[in-house]
Amino acid sequence: MSGQKFDSRSVGLDIGLAFSRWLTGRENLHYGLWDGLEVCAANVGAAQEAYTAKLFELLPDGPLRILDIGGGAGETAKKLLALGHVVEIVVPSAFLASRCRENAPQAVVHEATFQDAALSGEFDLCLFSESFQYIPLDEGLPKCLSLLKPGGHILIADCFRSEGFAPDKVQATVGGGHPITKFRAFLDAQPLTVLFEDNITAAVAPSIDVEQGLFNVVGYGLTRADEQMAVQRPKLRKAAHWLLRRFLSPRKRARLDQRLNQQTRNAAKFSANNTYLMLKLQKV
Repeated sequence: MSGQKFDSRSVGLDIGLAFSRWLTGRENLHYGLWDGLEVCAANVGAAQEAYTAKLFELLPDGPLRILDIGGGAGETAKKLLALGHVVEIVVPSAFLASRCRENAPQAVVHEATFQDAALSGEFDLCLFSESFQYIPLDEGLPKCLSLLKPGGHILIADCFRSEGFAPDKVQATVGGGHPITKFRAFLDAQPLTVLFEDNITAAVAPSIDVEQGLFNVVGYGLTRADEQMAVQRPKLRKAAHWLLRRFLSPRKRARLDQRLNQQTRNAAKFSANNTYLMLKLQKV
């Protein structure tokens, strides 16, 4: 249909989920937990299952009414439903909302940001699995507190920017999230008790190496094709390079080269700039 805006984010998510489904049989988008596992693509599924198992160890006794905030493609909700919990999902993407309805048809899906979602009733648990960083720091926990039953819980599994983090002006910095010092200061001011905290940065960081390895394979293929074109189709290669220079700025071309042909995004860089926490909080 003419006039419709091209939704590059949905296309990117579609491709990412398709690859995840092909590689692991699941549509998970979160990090894996690599303790005891060889760091390779073949173990991505096992690492992600280990991550979910650790997260689920923090669930209070059920059955629970759970709000899955930023629920991805609904894979976590599907597992929670199978355990007998009642689940509602909040997800801002129309594409991901459609995947949630497909993967977790028993869940209620709210297609909205958490800040704008119209939610009713009281929940036993609010869950953030790599979604807390996308919600303004002064809005996430307060809204959860307004939705929780007395004594209800919040689980957070996510990245935070470590103390002393300084962004690289040349290279893209892997990871993200709220600054850890600001988060802790804000958390201390909330009517919440920290029941559990585990720093799992080292255990999840190898996910970055696996992801980078995939991009390097793509980069190797493109480099080989470029070399072959230089010999057999030099005019076509020249035109292709002109198009790249025409539509991509030098900075974007440098970032693309970094992503496809270098290893600057790696587990060590991730660990230096990020703190990945699993937290279990209880409403006072």
